[in-house]
Amino acid sequence: MAAAAAAAVGGPQPPQSELPASGLAQDKAATAAHLKAALSRPDNRAGAEELQALLERVLSPERSLAAAAGGEEAAAAGGGGPGAAEEEALEWCKCLLAGGGGYDEFCAAVRAYDPAALCGLVWTANFVAYRCRTCGISPCMSLCAECFHQGDHTGHDFNMFRSQAGGACDCGDSNVMRESGFCKRHQIKSNSNIPCVPKDLLMMSEFVLPRFIFCLIQYLREGYNEPADVPSEKDLNRVLQLLEPQISFLEDLTKMGGAMRSVLTQVLTNQQNYKDLTSGLGENACAKKSHEKYLIALKSSGLTYPEDKLVCGLQEPSAGSSTLAVQGFVGATGTLGQVDSSDEEDQDGSQGLGKRKRVKLSSSTKDQSIMDVLKHKSFLEELLFWTIKYEFPQKMVTFLLNMLPDQEYKVAFTKTFVQHYAFIMKTLKKSHESDTMSNRIVHISVQLFSNEELARQVTEECQLLDIMVTVLLYMMESCLIKSELQDEENSLHVVVNCGEALLKNNTYWPLVSDFINILSHQSVAKRFLEDHGLLVTWMNFVSFFQGMNLNKRELNEHVEFESQTYYAAFAAELEACAQPMWGLLSHCKVRETQEYTRNVVRYCLEALQDWFDAINFVDEPAPNQVTFHLPLHRYYAMFLSKAVKCQELDLDSVLPDQEMLMKLMIHPLQIQASLAEIHSNMWVRNGLQIKGQAMTYVQSHFCNSMIDPDIYLLQVCASRLDPDYFISSVFERFKVVDLLTMASQHQNTVLDAEHERSMLEGALTFLVILLSLRLHLGMSDDEILRAEMVAQLCMNDRTHSSLLDLIPENPNPKSGIIPGSYSFESVLSAVADFKAPVFEPGGSMQQGMYTPKAEVWDQEFDPVMVILRTVYRRDVQSAMDRYTAFLKQSGKFPGNPWPPYKKRTPLHPSYKGLMRLLHCKTLHIVLFTLLYKILMDHQNLSEHVLCMVLYLIELGLENSPEEESDEEASVGGPERCHDSWFPGSNLVSNMRHFINYVRVRVPETAPEVKRDSPASTSSDSLGSLQHSGTAQVFSLVAERRKKFQEIINRSSSEANQVVRPKTSSKWSAPGSAPQLTTAILEIKESILSLLIKLHHKLSGKQNSYYPPWLDDIEILIQPEIPKFSHGDGIAAVERILQKAALQSRMNKRIIEEICRKVTPPVPPKKITAAEKKTLDKEERRQKARERQQKLLAEFASRQKSFMETAMDVDSPETDIPMEITTAEPQVSETVYDCVICGQSGPSSEDRPTGLVVLLQASSVLGQCRDSTEPKKLPITEEEQIYPWDTCAAVHDVRLSLLQRYFKDSSCLLAVSIGWEGGVYVQTCGHTLHIDCHKSYMESLRNDQVLQGFSVDKGEFTCPLCRQFANSVLPCYPGSNVENNLWQRPSNKSVQDLIKDVEELQGRPGAFPVSISSETNLSKEMESVMKDIKNTTQKKYRDYSKTPGSPDNDFLFMYSVARTNLELELIHRGGNLCSGGASTAGKRSCLNQLFHVLALHMRLYSIDSEYNPWRKLTRLIEEMNSQLGNEEQPEVPILYHDVTSLLLIQILMMPQPLHKDHFTCIVKVLFTLLYTQALAALSIKCSEEDRSTWKHMGALKKNTCEAEKSYDVLLSFVISELSKGKLYHEEGNQECAMVNPIAWSPESMEKYLQDFCLPFLRITSLLQHHLFGEDLPSCQEEEEFSVLASCLGLLPTFYQTEHPFISASCLDWSVPAFDIISQWCLEINSFTEQHTEQGKALLIQESRWKLPHLLQLPENYNTIFQYYHRKTCSVCTKVPKDPAVCLVCGTFVCLKGLCCKQQSYCECVLHSQNCGAGTGIFLLINASVIIIIRGHRFCLWGSVYLDAHGEEDRDLRRGKPLYICKERYKVLEQQWISHTFDHINKRWGPHYNGL
Repeated sequence: MAAAAAAAVGGPQPPQSELPASGLAQDKAATAAHLKAALSRPDNRAGAEELQALLERVLSPERSLAAAAGGEEAAAAGGGGPGAAEEEALEWCKCLLAGGGGYDEFCAAVRAYDPAALCGLVWTANFVAYRCRTCGISPCMSLCAECFHQGDHTGHDFNMFRSQAGGACDCGDSNVMRESGFCKRHQIKSNSNIPCVPKDLLMMSEFVLPRFIFCLIQYLREGYNEPADVPSEKDLNRVLQLLEPQISFLEDLTKMGGAMRSVLTQVLTNQQNYKDLTSGLGENACAKKSHEKYLIALKSSGLTYPEDKLVCGLQEPSAGSSTLAVQGFVGATGTLGQVDSSDEEDQDGSQGLGKRKRVKLSSSTKDQSIMDVLKHKSFLEELLFWTIKYEFPQKMVTFLLNMLPDQEYKVAFTKTFVQHYAFIMKTLKKSHESDTMSNRIVHISVQLFSNEELARQVTEECQLLDIMVTVLLYMMESCLIKSELQDEENSLHVVVNCGEALLKNNTYWPLVSDFINILSHQSVAKRFLEDHGLLVTWMNFVSFFQGMNLNKRELNEHVEFESQTYYAAFAAELEACAQPMWGLLSHCKVRETQEYTRNVVRYCLEALQDWFDAINFVDEPAPNQVTFHLPLHRYYAMFLSKAVKCQELDLDSVLPDQEMLMKLMIHPLQIQASLAEIHSNMWVRNGLQIKGQAMTYVQSHFCNSMIDPDIYLLQVCASRLDPDYFISSVFERFKVVDLLTMASQHQNTVLDAEHERSMLEGALTFLVILLSLRLHLGMSDDEILRAEMVAQLCMNDRTHSSLLDLIPENPNPKSGIIPGSYSFESVLSAVADFKAPVFEPGGSMQQGMYTPKAEVWDQEFDPVMVILRTVYRRDVQSAMDRYTAFLKQSGKFPGNPWPPYKKRTPLHPSYKGLMRLLHCKTLHIVLFTLLYKILMDHQNLSEHVLCMVLYLIELGLENSPEEESDEEASVGGPERCHDSWFPGSNLVSNMRHFINYVRVRVPETAPEVKRDSPASTSSDSLGSLQHSGTAQVFSLVAERRKKFQEIINRSSSEANQVVRPKTSSKWSAPGSAPQLTTAILEIKESILSLLIKLHHKLSGKQNSYYPPWLDDIEILIQPEIPKFSHGDGIAAVERILQKAALQSRMNKRIIEEICRKVTPPVPPKKITAAEKKTLDKEERRQKARERQQKLLAEFASRQKSFMETAMDVDSPETDIPMEITTAEPQVSETVYDCVICGQSGPSSEDRPTGLVVLLQASSVLGQCRDSTEPKKLPITEEEQIYPWDTCAAVHDVRLSLLQRYFKDSSCLLAVSIGWEGGVYVQTCGHTLHIDCHKSYMESLRNDQVLQGFSVDKGEFTCPLCRQFANSVLPCYPGSNVENNLWQRPSNKSVQDLIKDVEELQGRPGAFPVSISSETNLSKEMESVMKDIKNTTQKKYRDYSKTPGSPDNDFLFMYSVARTNLELELIHRGGNLCSGGASTAGKRSCLNQLFHVLALHMRLYSIDSEYNPWRKLTRLIEEMNSQLGNEEQPEVPILYHDVTSLLLIQILMMPQPLHKDHFTCIVKVLFTLLYTQALAALSIKCSEEDRSTWKHMGALKKNTCEAEKSYDVLLSFVISELSKGKLYHEEGNQECAMVNPIAWSPESMEKYLQDFCLPFLRITSLLQHHLFGEDLPSCQEEEEFSVLASCLGLLPTFYQTEHPFISASCLDWSVPAFDIISQWCLEINSFTEQHTEQGKALLIQESRWKLPHLLQLPENYNTIFQYYHRKTCSVCTKVPKDPAVCLVCGTFVCLKGLCCKQQSYCECVLHSQNCGAGTGIFLLINASVIIIIRGHRFCLWGSVYLDAHGEEDRDLRRGKPLYICKERYKVLEQQWISHTFDHINKRWGPHYNGL
């Protein structure tokens, strides 16, 4: 043994390849055992050395790498190619680990010691996992399917999801999820009863694995060639391919359980091992080379390798102090500008951003060591380094993650990961595959950072936060450009460039997502908020986004290239700024956290101040530019809001001085003004993208991080700044200052006239929102949620999921308002009613919707909230329309209501100042002016403006200061301009203040100038007027400037006023327009008087306002002003006047006075004329509008009824009657309307008319089964569906059986085909000339519009009803009169009729259209026949043994008739009890179809010898001559299918058919059918029954009614058939045949009737179509007798008293017993040889049940779990898109290239085989149903809905889904009625690729 080992180590040794394999294996095992023994001794040095030497040799990377690199010659030399050496090495390792035993046994042994407390299953992208919010502590928690189903999550809020980046199962980890959610396997506490691991089991592993891992690392070093350029993907992948087995081996080791994992952990983290093996100091040349490569790789990564100098910062952080100490910021100028410059520059060149050079920040505020130093001390660290270098290969990632259940490893790995963080970011930036790499990074980091304990530890020990913030900052610094905001030349501010790949492709996403993840832990966030240095750096980072993506308004021409960078900008602000902000905010919820808020606010303000300085901002924003990105403002706003709401901080303590507030409000206000400009189409030249930005800014995912903080910040500024200043700023920003003049004309220097109105509306709307919104000013979370929900529901009914999506939840997952949380559901049920989905056949699929409750409309509808939250302006209109409809319906208000005024939640005391806006003179002047202008009908004012004005007045009255001093002492000080307007600032008192004269500046052209000054005045009185109250010219701009100056002087008396520029001349350019002059207008109005006059104007009556309190003084004492009142403008004015009167006695008195005085109209006469004119105009408009509505409604109803005709399968009454069936004697020929040329006329041979038809192959009939219970979709391996009990299969078997024994041509007349792939013909009932149709098709062909159909295949849509069609069925020229004549009964005897029939069939030429002379009609008939044939595949047409025989065509043609009749029967529910006209009656094309078929059938005359008619109606004497011949006999007549015979007989007759002949044929065939029924019955009876019946019947044989008595006939049939061998039982098969039931006469009668019924039904249908007779309706039990009498089988004198006997319908044309014996003789001669087959052919199963789709399980999960992992039977892989056929249950790969056959993918192929071109597939991964119809396909929708009645396409939400039976019924109905083409609109070609 020792010798062998010695040989193995050093001795001379035969080359290994010569040893036989088995010997080798034994040799390895022996060596391993020996070494294990040696190592087990106490003194094991010798063993260890021996083992080292062996490993050195086995695991040397030189051999294999040479083989890999050198290619062929090396491989030839090494023998065995690249893979051999590695495999050899792996074999050795396995042997050594097992220590001489078997490797598998070793694995099992180690597994026994696994303390499996954690699941830890690692999965990659696209894996289906579960997340339960009820059990999760971390929002990232996930479970594998197995653990989820083993645990109990009933009633929890869980969902299934498809993993994006990969993940791992958290079951058993109590840091991430609650223990109650653990599954059964992981509930057991660990270490309870796991025995200790025996030492010797893993001893070898401890020796072998370090070498193995080192070998792996050497491979990685060798394989990475650092060329000048980035190594190509190919090289990296090749190395990885080589290493696949090794990494897999490691992965398998990790799966052995805890014991092995802890050994691996030891190996990976042991620093000594690493040092010994990798230092590269030994004499081994290979190791040296490897170490050099490693150093080169480090260097090229921009990293230094500190030889042995310890870098202070990373290895031993000094306790507690952050490396980013605050002092570091003051003067630290590092060398960052140069570090990465080489690769940055060359990227820069290629970027093509020529114009805007990147900005480099040279001064660095970072600790360089974070970015550039890496020192590896263990295998784990270097392994991770290479994992990153190779861009995170999936296998490596999985191995590293599989180790995580080991706690010690978890900590070590997390630290290593953090240590490499900067390096990861650098690699990610350079990567080509940044998407995949991002996913893999997050796959790892989410496992590490979701664990609070771990995150805290790493934060403390490795400065995780410093590293993350620095790395983020560093990453963004690579793409900065100079900001162009405000002062383009001198700006010092830099922003990120949104066009850069880094932002466009979201490359920063993994880093930001980790940052958000760790900030969600309280302990980590606290450290962040306490660390001033970090906060400064973070604000620095945020300021990079401040002002990015600047928009400049295009004023001249349209921008040529619409940049789409705004997506990147919004995403970046949301993800990199807002989400971390929400994360931090979630930890500032209580008083104790005030300090944090103060810190954030402080550094935020500092950053803002720096920003204002950098962009050189003074007081005016630059015109025509806007940025939507102000993250610093928003941080500031949100922390302020939190401080007041949750932390009880005093707001003023965190607010800056007035000057800063003025600056702060400018940019958010600029955004609000720009929104109005964008909606006024002033930015239209910037393209659509600017609209996109305006929408995104208010869209639900962004609004609470963007518009809400902006409005809140403006509210804060407004509550603290001078109100006059604020109001004038608003109107100035909105550019409508010039409009606010009393004069009727004005000049606006900054705005075009057409934009003025909408900008004014915008400004007023903004003020209303600013003053009404309480989102951050005192509403509780639940109130906010309720308001949001009401606003969304008022716009439209919403599905549950869209509501979840539309309600802005706090983006931070830990915030508490989680979608689907308790509060969400309870609020939803409080405000909305659920409308379950309804289904109309042919209607669209509806989803379950929520709709607002009536009381919500009544009390909570808030137009302000709706306006704030609408992305599209039309939604506001939609909300108003719904509100109006509600008021009409509930009878509350009939007219057009105005948006209701809603009481607001009380303001939080900190914001009381906001209401001062309503009580400032500036606003009052504006309101007064606007009221006046509206009253005087100045241009540019809308009802909307008035509405907002009144709303603001009402708000002011609601929020008036408590004490109203009527005599307000005039405040001393400089006389201000607006003091000449109003004395005080309280709205209540200002309302009654009369303004007599106003001095205005008007263009000289204005009418005011021409007018004299007030007539009666002399010069002196004019002088006195001057002082007595002429309001001065009022300029908002001047006012604002004055205020601004004042505020500035107040706040800074130092010398910095010098900086302020003189008033900019942009706004008022005095000399530019026509000269302005001053004029004085006489007004003599107050706000109250204006309101009263407005009331008159709105109501259109004089003196319409009468103060209500004069009648009922109670009104003022107990003001019952409803909280929420509905009505129009009149109601609003009344409400305001009442509130004004309530608030002051003076107002009440003045209102009364005005009402008394107002009788003579005050405005000058011409105005009333104008008013009258506008009123007339309005009235006329109103009338015109009503007329239009009426017309439209009429048109719509017409269209609707028309659509119903075209679409609806189930409503015959509304159909447009078809003229075809109307039989009016006076018309000689049927008249058809052509829907193309509009002419009416008969169809003629030269110009035939045709019906628009759709031909489609159908296998629906073939799917009938004989059991009523539909088959279930298989959901386990055991359940399978076998198709041999389907109708199609049974008919197939029968035909092939017949063809085995009988003559082929005869067989083809004995059955019908078309059960599979039969051609179904349907029509919409419209007709057209065939020549018109041809030109129509031509025009379609030339029409290049993309249609949903293919014109080349003859497809088109009906020109009238747009129903899909593909052929035209010619109408046979004929007259109805003829028809009527034909129907009169002739009194011929039966025998004569039989002869007639025979003769007529024999006369092929007796056809009105002679075939020889081709007419247009016959040509069309032929072409349509070709169409019919081409509709189905050849295999469904050719059944004969001799291909192309005429019998085949013959069979096909009458089978088409059969298919259409059978399908119609199915559409009627399988029986004719309902009677009446056909459901498709008026639109049936069977009549025309029959003509076409008959015409063609008569081309083939059946040789009279073989005509079955003879066999049915004559006795043939010499039977034997036939049998003498060698050839196969003909099919015995009793084996014929009677319905097929009927069709053959009728189609062989000349058309139109005589009714008598028809009845005659039916009578004859019924006798045959009855005999067949008796024969089948006789076989079903037992031997005893047969003999009993035989004797009983024989007694009655000679009675007179014998031929009509079934017992006699039965006994005769039995005795005849007994002559053959038919009844001879073979062996013991008797019991199988015998029916245990004894047959009673009733049951026999029932059997006979059931046997005959299908024939009677088809015959009655046929009669109905040929002769237009109605079908009687009846009960089910009397169906037989009713149909029989309808067909003329029952003699008319038949009495109905005694029980009905089917035999009484028999009418034998030949003596019954003779003909029966003749028929039986044929059978007997056949059964001589083939008894069994003879039996089988006699029993025909004719009782088919209706076809059904497979029955689906209640819960979708059962389908999903079984099928989504099921392997495909063809390619044995798990398909990417599995699908299952709902008709037959076959499992197929959708789009799977693996299963493609001759360019057809599997679904398309299956749809042809299973449904003759129609396939219905359920897509497993999407829960949707897809329909394939021929060459087109469409997505049908889903039949599985969630608890809220919604589909979940693609299983995005992953909520449990349940079957919706109504939908499934609709699907089945469309399948059976072949209406997929008509009902589903969105079809597309599939190019055989599904």
